[in-house]
Amino acid sequence: MTRASDTQGGPVALSKDGLPGWLAPVVHAVETVRPTQLSRFLPPKDGAGRQSAVLVLFGEGAHGPELLLMERASSLRSHAGQPSFPGGALDPEDGDPHGDGPLRAALREAEEETGLDPSGVQLFGVLPRLYIPVSGFVVTPVLGWWREPSPVGVVDPNETARVFTVPVADLTDPANRATTVHPSGHRGPAFLVESALVWGFTAGIIDRLLHFAGWERPWDREKQVPLDWRA
Repeated sequence: MTRASDTQGGPVALSKDGLPGWLAPVVHAVETVRPTQLSRFLPPKDGAGRQSAVLVLFGEGAHGPELLLMERASSLRSHAGQPSFPGGALDPEDGDPHGDGPLRAALREAEEETGLDPSGVQLFGVLPRLYIPVSGFVVTPVLGWWREPSPVGVVDPNETARVFTVPVADLTDPANRATTVHPSGHRGPAFLVESALVWGFTAGIIDRLLHFAGWERPWDREKQVPLDWRA
């Protein structure tokens, strides 16, 4: 069990105790997946890159298991209008980026961006650090269970356009899956859910979690959608 501090300075645990049974495949995936199975973009060996973290938060809604996502404001200089997990760069007060810092940062950023009450989140796993070459961020995905759901919504319209949840059943539905092709030529998985196109780093993490948790259903990888897709 790893201890960190939440945004109020109290203790927060990385624990698998009491998780719902349906999360067991995700826990197993987190414990066994290797960095190269998640992405070909791994942190530079020279230690370069800005340390950051995202919160991959699973909850249980009216339509079963779901994930919390947000949509970046269209006015932002980078990732404008793009759906993503809550998260961002580590602050000095978050602590050791190679220790508990990412846990603190993931909860702090989620609270700042969505109004989430971090005391209702049980962190249960951390995926290997990954690299986003275009921004230079080294990202630690921190996984959590929304044990006690709290109201969420846009905190700062200059940063966030909306906050929403997506049922896992919608993410695994082959009709909602597609491939995007970046102008650079890079191909990646995408999800057409909640009137949004989820692509890039966020879609890559979701895609790999569904795959290694055994939840993935066969889908048409030749189906392509443009990055400016709108429902």
